[in-house]
Amino acid sequence: MTAEESLLTIRSDGIYHGLPVFPENFGGLTAIITGANGIPGTHMLRVLCKHPKRWSKIYALSRRAPYMDLPPHVEHVTMDLLQSPEQIARQLKEGDIKADLCSFLHISSLHLLQDAPPGGLAGANAVPKRVLLQLGAKYYGVHLGPTTIPQEESDARVLLEPNFYYDQEDYLKRFCEEHHCAWNTTRPSWVPGAAPNAAMNLVYPLAVYGAIQKHLNRPLVYPGDLKSCFNAGDDSPFITWGKFRPKFANYLGIAYEGPQIDASGLLEEHSGQSTLPRGWGPVGTIRYRFKLADWAKQPEVSAAWKEIAEDDTELRKNGFFGFVDSTESIFKVFEEFVGLDMLPDYFSG
Repeated sequence: MTAEESLLTIRSDGIYHGLPVFPENFGGLTAIITGANGIPGTHMLRVLCKHPKRWSKIYALSRRAPYMDLPPHVEHVTMDLLQSPEQIARQLKEGDIKADLCSFLHISSLHLLQDAPPGGLAGANAVPKRVLLQLGAKYYGVHLGPTTIPQEESDARVLLEPNFYYDQEDYLKRFCEEHHCAWNTTRPSWVPGAAPNAAMNLVYPLAVYGAIQKHLNRPLVYPGDLKSCFNAGDDSPFITWGKFRPKFANYLGIAYEGPQIDASGLLEEHSGQSTLPRGWGPVGTIRYRFKLADWAKQPEVSAAWKEIAEDDTELRKNGFFGFVDSTESIFKVFEEFVGLDMLPDYFSG
């Protein structure tokens, strides 16, 4: 092995592959997870709990306790992240809460960084070694129209209108420069995950749609046109992800009906404005056969979901190295929703 080469050990954990293996002496760390009962917070907590030697103490900050059973080294701290930085600092001091890593997974989490007057982490003398801030795909301007593809972290900011992600990132950078701690951000679009109280969930509406179609003995219908089946028209896999849907239908054991070839009768919406995030071209056009919200209002759909929810036999199950297959991750989340009594048992695979 040359001086320029290095040897890394990786492992697999279920559907997740190529995960790094850290040295045994890399341990005794403390973490703060904000929004610990949301989708990202729940999964961050789950991952860190698998490595108690590395993360010997974890503080889970949220108004409500996480739904999962917590091991002894995890302490839930009931905290309203919308309260003033001074109140947050006082609560952190009283609990003697300090950490090596602080993970901010909710917009209100930045109250922990505010320290003028002294408050938050700085006011509690609890500045961590590193802060992870989760942003999102709106950083690239996807909500304003078509963007350049692929989206890269080096892309220039889209300044067509104010973007709170930019303010968050700038604030974090200033804080870390002042207090000499490291930071990084992530910009996911959708984060698949099972959490009982998270309203903005990609996977659950897909699963409910599939469950009711199966219950009514109907096929899984692709709602978009032929073009959207092969191209990302927006950031909604309910319309796009044409390759996923046949696998989804097969997973449920029902028929699949592909995109409508004839464009007549399709509903059409335009996204974007006169000036687009990518700086050129026409506005985005999305065509679809039906909207999920309109489908859900049908009387037979409401009746079918009531039958599924009341059927005890179908609810008897109570319940930057890494890689994970996107389809497998969706199916895994289905199984986790079964464990939360939010989907029927046949989603358990």
